[in-house]
Amino acid sequence: MVEDHGFQRRMALRLLSELGVARAFEAADGASALRLLEAMTQPPDVVMVDLDMPGMDGIEFIDHLAQRHLARAVLVVSALDAALLHTVQTMARACGLRVLDAVAKPLTKAKLATALGSLRETTADVEEDSPGEITTEAVRAALAGGDIVPWFQPQVELSNGRVIGVEALARWRRGDGRVILPQHFVPVLERDHLLDELTERMLAQACRWKRDWDRAGLRLKLSVNVSASTLDDTGAADRYQRIVREAGVDPAEIVLELTESSLMADAARGLAVLARLRLKGFGLSIDDFGTGWSSLSQLSQVPFTELKIDQEFVAGASQQPRKRAVVEASLDLARKLGLDAVAEGVETIEDWQMLAELGCTTAQGRLIGDAVPGEELPAMLSRWRRPEH
Repeated sequence: MVEDHGFQRRMALRLLSELGVARAFEAADGASALRLLEAMTQPPDVVMVDLDMPGMDGIEFIDHLAQRHLARAVLVVSALDAALLHTVQTMARACGLRVLDAVAKPLTKAKLATALGSLRETTADVEEDSPGEITTEAVRAALAGGDIVPWFQPQVELSNGRVIGVEALARWRRGDGRVILPQHFVPVLERDHLLDELTERMLAQACRWKRDWDRAGLRLKLSVNVSASTLDDTGAADRYQRIVREAGVDPAEIVLELTESSLMADAARGLAVLARLRLKGFGLSIDDFGTGWSSLSQLSQVPFTELKIDQEFVAGASQQPRKRAVVEASLDLARKLGLDAVAEGVETIEDWQMLAELGCTTAQGRLIGDAVPGEELPAMLSRWRRPEH
């Protein structure tokens, strides 16, 4: 707990004790907190930090935490306005930190319990988030050897909970059984100009799984992420069509997802490619909507069929009016443009209910299920249809 006000620091420690936290440390300012953290053999599970502190303020302190890898997660505690707290959360995530929440003062046991509850929900990801050294040679060998494969996260209709599609997400399955998430190996592939090869392998493998599910009576729309370099390649539309048809799948059942940031750089050169993809029947989704700076211009130029609202805005929006406003505006825009709307990062029943109230059609996220290997998907969907009570 990093807090310059002695009484509030002691109160926070008391609340942590009442919630069953076994070990808690304290510091009255950022500099002493950094010295304490650097002396630890392992970083703590969570660092709680006030923002308005003399000397080193909480924002500068969080930047140091990220650069020196001194925290597994951060919890911001402050009496400052909600807009600033949201900005700090976004900044911390951009620095690579896991941000549990921003809790408004005065701190209460209920607020703290809710925030730490999200830490418990994410502890299973810690090992995957710490894969150790990733070498270029290892990633290239994994791609060539077929060790990087698609896992599938379900998408469901909010109106009735029916599963209507899946998104293919790349996972690297190592020989020791560990699963590495894409944020650790995709940058390596990007540096080696191998993202197009990854895209085509994911598309081909995912389509083969879809064909098997279709034959078993499980018909699902399939979403696949496409690299930005695709927009520079005039032959991409023909190759994707060939890959899909060779797998026995109709392009009309495939949605290609492009991030908003990639479109910002390449839309002027890539409009012909995108138009040809639509001409061949593929759906086009603008992924991570709202995280770029030219969303409206992209929507006006590109023949999208779907808008995906980024999880940064969806998760916790039921409790945060500013996030809810962004979600509501995005859904209204999708309706007016005739686009399907998919909300990512749905983690709680409250988020689900909020999205349903706002008229969102499709949800995706941890509440429904994390991504699983293709062979496990039918069983996972069966459990979703018949939840245990």
